[in-house]
Amino acid sequence: MKILLVYPETPSSFWSFKDALKFVAKKVAEPPLGLITVASLLPEEWEKKLVDMNISKLEDAQILWADYVFLSGMNIQIKSFREVIRRCNSLGVKIVVGGPLATTQYKDFQGVDHFVLNEAEITLPLFLDDLKNGNPKHIYMTDKFPEISKSPVPMWELLNIKKYASLSLQYSRGCPYDCDFCSITMLNGRNPRTKTSSQFIGELERIYELGYRGPISVVDDNFIGNKRKLKSDLLPKLIEWSKKKKYPFNFITEVTVNLADDDVLMDMMIESGFNSVFIGIETPSTESLIECGKSHNLKRNLIESVLKLQDKGFIVSSGFIVGFDSDTPKVFQDQIDFIQKSGIVSAMVGLLNAPSGTKLFKKLQIENRLLDVFSGNNMDGQMNFIPKMNYRDLMNGYSKIIRTIYSQKEYYLRVKQFLKNYRLPSWNKNKIKLKEVRAFVMLLWLLGTLEKGKKYFWKLFAHSLIRHPKKFPLAMTMAVYGYHYRRIAAKI
Repeated sequence: MKILLVYPETPSSFWSFKDALKFVAKKVAEPPLGLITVASLLPEEWEKKLVDMNISKLEDAQILWADYVFLSGMNIQIKSFREVIRRCNSLGVKIVVGGPLATTQYKDFQGVDHFVLNEAEITLPLFLDDLKNGNPKHIYMTDKFPEISKSPVPMWELLNIKKYASLSLQYSRGCPYDCDFCSITMLNGRNPRTKTSSQFIGELERIYELGYRGPISVVDDNFIGNKRKLKSDLLPKLIEWSKKKKYPFNFITEVTVNLADDDVLMDMMIESGFNSVFIGIETPSTESLIECGKSHNLKRNLIESVLKLQDKGFIVSSGFIVGFDSDTPKVFQDQIDFIQKSGIVSAMVGLLNAPSGTKLFKKLQIENRLLDVFSGNNMDGQMNFIPKMNYRDLMNGYSKIIRTIYSQKEYYLRVKQFLKNYRLPSWNKNKIKLKEVRAFVMLLWLLGTLEKGKKYFWKLFAHSLIRHPKKFPLAMTMAVYGYHYRRIAAKI
């Protein structure tokens, strides 16, 4: 068999970093980890090629080369996803579709030969067996969750690694919490399943052998879902490996804010090479946190938790939401104040949406409030349900948040606040490398010369160089992020 694995195009969004990636001559923030894992689950003797449409165009000749096209994607990629299906249909090439978008919305897609849904470790072998016997079915799905300790090493060799700003791997799937707007527990369950420490280290060794050095995203739903196992098994081995290899990678992952309650876990994560975490803070409103079931964010001073994480050595990025039924007009200024005081530089503020199949989706369905506009992009100004707050007031308040926190004045003030709070890990020298000189020159030209409001950039430049010289490269990186965020904000 000849298999073409296709990853659809992602539109410019907050987390795409498209404008920022130009500074470092990269095309994409992260690779399609799901597809290269699927590639390893396919028979070894099959010929496999991968096209990431965020790096290169999908050509008709590539589709025609294949016996089957395997397509996977997320909600935000739905437009490109549909187009790939259409092209395969018009060229007469069979298509197999899976991944999170297909799993939650497979009924919305026509022209697909075979749906291989849920987690591929279970459903893909069923499809392959039926294909071998000449009777493949249209849909394969399961309500079971596989042991990912049996998941294979992803085929990173299918990627053009130099085009990615970071690589990615996975340690666990699932999250013990059950926020009503989140599809994670629906897709991956509430019981975190982990790989073995030797499996995880083995995957790192493979990436190391390929010559890659730099950031790695550990794309878990909640990396600290099983704290005991992390502290007793994975992190001690990862600390040993990272020290032995002289820290070739720094790790980025997603956690819950209660990481701040565990000093031992924080210290071990930092020592092993983690220096960046994403946290779903959502809102400073107690009523809205209760409404969405975010109990682990309650009964704590959220700003103090963030400051503690920063002081330990974590760069904290966060997601925030407006549009809860409990929200009042006061929430907009509260969000602004919280974000500015916390020093969270990468603060993604989105409108609440209800992904298909979530608890929130089902609740709104019963209340007859759903709309058919879910795009998967929390910052495109769309909601897929009728909010309790007047929509015009909600949009005005939302726009106020975005205009304020990503104005150059407020953004650079937030970077300064972060630099004050943040303790650089001892292993992170954070020096500008030779390959980053081009990015630095481009930065000075675009942000320091061409862009309006450049005085705020030069104030940050001087402030960080004089007061935080060891953090200066990080400050300049955040200035580049701001350049990207302002372009996203301008579209809202």
